[in-house]
Amino acid sequence: MNPLRILSLLAAGALLSLPAQAGAARPAAPLTTTAVAKPAGIQRIDPTFWWVGMKNPKLQLLVHGPGIGSSTVALSYPGVTLDGLQKLENPNYLIVNLTIAPSAKPGKVALEFRGTKKLTYQYELRARSTEAGRVQGITSADFVYLLMPDRFANGDPKNDNIKGMRAPAVARDSMYSRHGGDLKGIENHFDYLKQLGVTAIWPTPIVENDEPKASYHGYALTDFYNVDRRYGTNEEYVQFVRNAHKSGLKVIHDVVLNHMGTSGYLVQDAPARDWFHQWPTFTRSNFRDAAFNDPYVSQYDRKQFGEGWFDKHMADLNQSNPLVSTYIIQNFLWWVENTGLDGYRVDTYSYSDRKFLMDWGNAILEEYPNIGLFGETWVQGTAQQAYFAQNIFPMVDGFKANLPGVTDFQLQYAINEALTRDAGWTEGINKLYYTLQADWMYQNPQRNVLFLDNHDLSRFYSVIGEDFAKYKMGLAWLLTCRGIPQLYYGTEVLMKNYSNPDGKVREDFPGGFPGDKKNLFTTRTGPEAEAFDYVSRLANYRKTHPVLQSGKLMQFIPDQGVYTYFRYNDQGETVMVMMNSGKDEKTVDMARFAERLSGFNSGVEITSGAAVADLKSVRIPGRMAWVVELRK
Repeated sequence: MNPLRILSLLAAGALLSLPAQAGAARPAAPLTTTAVAKPAGIQRIDPTFWWVGMKNPKLQLLVHGPGIGSSTVALSYPGVTLDGLQKLENPNYLIVNLTIAPSAKPGKVALEFRGTKKLTYQYELRARSTEAGRVQGITSADFVYLLMPDRFANGDPKNDNIKGMRAPAVARDSMYSRHGGDLKGIENHFDYLKQLGVTAIWPTPIVENDEPKASYHGYALTDFYNVDRRYGTNEEYVQFVRNAHKSGLKVIHDVVLNHMGTSGYLVQDAPARDWFHQWPTFTRSNFRDAAFNDPYVSQYDRKQFGEGWFDKHMADLNQSNPLVSTYIIQNFLWWVENTGLDGYRVDTYSYSDRKFLMDWGNAILEEYPNIGLFGETWVQGTAQQAYFAQNIFPMVDGFKANLPGVTDFQLQYAINEALTRDAGWTEGINKLYYTLQADWMYQNPQRNVLFLDNHDLSRFYSVIGEDFAKYKMGLAWLLTCRGIPQLYYGTEVLMKNYSNPDGKVREDFPGGFPGDKKNLFTTRTGPEAEAFDYVSRLANYRKTHPVLQSGKLMQFIPDQGVYTYFRYNDQGETVMVMMNSGKDEKTVDMARFAERLSGFNSGVEITSGAAVADLKSVRIPGRMAWVVELRK
């Protein structure tokens, strides 16, 4: 989520703002650690269960309950060793450190707590999954579909209103209320996604967001270990991933490492004051990621960027605290092993503590080397973006990124400029050329995620002035350029609108909810049908042609507003993409492309089926993108 988006939502009253307390670093209630000890009892233990056979044998249990911090602990279970206890500032918490030897068997470990009274907690150790290829990963062979579960489709009306939750009601006439979409609604439309050519689903966060207002987006989690009940249950999410895999679809789990919602139990009854970043008065991040690697930065600016709160209802986690770091790392290992999900998209990646980011990435990739990982890097400049991905740079100030890929905002800026600005020396269509030229900074730019828009941005169709020719140019680029293409829900049926001021880029998908006047899942006519067919035709071609998934890329400097690049591989496949960004038809002398055209005599334009008989000189209409399969 971008700071400008946060500020615009605040202005529109879309985000919860808790009343400021004079002289307080946060709302008075959420971060209190002065709870009065009561008779010992256990309300929960995180992680809620664990597995034998993990590569890291260490397990940190965070035990929560009234007065539990005064307890001692005993256990007797073959292969499980109690390494020690750690009391926290809040007497309602206790850290229990265990070692689980490779010889340990699945079962219930009886943890005996002895305090003002004795009680026993049966902690479950499960067997790890033995399913081959269960975590499939996300690669450049995929086509990712980003959706907001609350706004996509309502498949189970019974979970619309959950008693006891802070914002239980559904109000579809309000952009900032819950609308009722859920996991079952997504699953009901797996066939639609497959018809479109999608191979991976990226829902915005599905974990509990029990905030009193505007938490439908999922980025203010209040429970690390539970699915939001308005979307479904943990068991239903496990089944959702399993059913997606059976349907040939992967699942990306959207996560937030940097902060959590202030209504969560970890904030309302904080384990310790240093669990979250503290300030004398409420201090929001300055949102300036450059402070992390600016050689001339002031320490105040750097601290405010990394330790300032994203907003008043988003408590900033202190990941330099090793207990917090371990808690977060274990949680994301837990979700993978429990569900078999295929990848993580990390929200606000650049805001987290940099040592923690390296530790988190190492832990996830050590346990699940095939998992897909990419982070949101809404930054300025390709060098700054590459800084947060696996790159060719030396370690800078103790940080060397291990994140395989990022959301490629720099190319998103470039494609928008290419379609909205006349060509200049570096402007317009030339922006694409120069941005791709900077790929030398990445270890593997194929792992970056390409996109035209998302849930924080104005919709692509509106940005280009609802120009259908430009729409097709943008989609042609998205599905033929290097990297992992991502489509925002509804782009394929020309959903439109701007991010400011009313949030209508997050409108419901037509047909996903009872009473909808149109159902674009099943019935499409006119431009909506043409748009869907264009995306589907190109995406399904990409799915069956490795050259557009992992082929090499060669680009030629744009000439007279015409940009040409080729995807090719060692198996003899070659696809030529030619984009005329100008209004007028251009005649292109193909001689300068000889190194890629050699051996080919003709071609077929993939989306239309039109023959391209002459590869010596072509005339390409204005505002046109050709995707040509070359033939010998």
